[in-house]
Amino acid sequence: MHTGLFHEIDFEKDQEWSGHLGIPFSIDRSPYYQLKIPIFRIKNGAGPKLLLMAGNHGDEYEGEIALTRLYRRLDAKDLKGEITILPFANWPAVMAARRRSPLDEGNLNRAFPGDAAGTPTFRLAHFLEYELFPRHDVVFDIHSGGTSMAHVPCALIERQGTPEMFGHALRLMEGLGMPFAFPAENGATAPTSMAAAARAGAIGLSGEFGGGGTVTPQTMALTARAIDRLLLALGLVQAPVLGPHAPVERATELLALQSHAQAVFATRRGWFEPAVMVGARVAAGDVAGWYHDFERPELPEEVLRFPADGIVISQRLHTDSQSGDCLVQVGRALSRDELPAR
Repeated sequence: MHTGLFHEIDFEKDQEWSGHLGIPFSIDRSPYYQLKIPIFRIKNGAGPKLLLMAGNHGDEYEGEIALTRLYRRLDAKDLKGEITILPFANWPAVMAARRRSPLDEGNLNRAFPGDAAGTPTFRLAHFLEYELFPRHDVVFDIHSGGTSMAHVPCALIERQGTPEMFGHALRLMEGLGMPFAFPAENGATAPTSMAAAARAGAIGLSGEFGGGGTVTPQTMALTARAIDRLLLALGLVQAPVLGPHAPVERATELLALQSHAQAVFATRRGWFEPAVMVGARVAAGDVAGWYHDFERPELPEEVLRFPADGIVISQRLHTDSQSGDCLVQVGRALSRDELPAR
């Protein structure tokens, strides 16, 4: 299949391999330029097939660091099956420390199923959905809040596929050992990596592992633990690669984010002062923060209130805000009785 992307990956050969995906894209500096995206692959016999990816958004660093470390530490002789590692998926965005690619302003996680004749972001999405995802049993796409957002650590799956596939995905998601998790409902035609994985017949796992365009010892530890627990759960390895890890303190709490009414949005220019931190348990009507108008400082600040009961799952980090910016989101508790039969 023509995907507008070139590679030299031998998917059948047992090997440890590192190389690049190449996407031709003429630029002023170099008319025969190719975007070169690092990719790694380890295969040792028959077994589970796992794709690990990060850098879907360039300014989300936990997965990017953890996956390059994994490749350096993982020895093929300790593996039973196949792992493909794409640590910097949207490479131009990673290099620019941006959410979107500076080459085409593409948001990879809104570009699926892509376009083989499109700009680089859409060519990559097309390759992932039609060639790379179908070659794997599980796709784990690691995210975080990026430069502008704090996010509670959580795992995520899509409510798609057969009841058996959804049940398997749910068990893998809960097995990551994250404090919170979301069964998302973006729909089968959504332009996200998780919907693309489902369309390709793979189980899609994702999550938010930090935020703020930085990493901390805590977020890196959660990311490494989740990766190792997934490798162990799939039977790809028999011992942790990135461990040892702290024990999981409690069962994963399921949350639902099903409506824009669970968020507070700015409707004008202002300066946001939050009242609580992410992870706080709140009730509808509690004070979420205050919205200041520096251009009219004689006016009192606007009191913002949470629209629903639940957990504060994300919050804007930049105080200076514009109309349309999401300031805070609340995830409500999700009972297992609300999940599809499995």
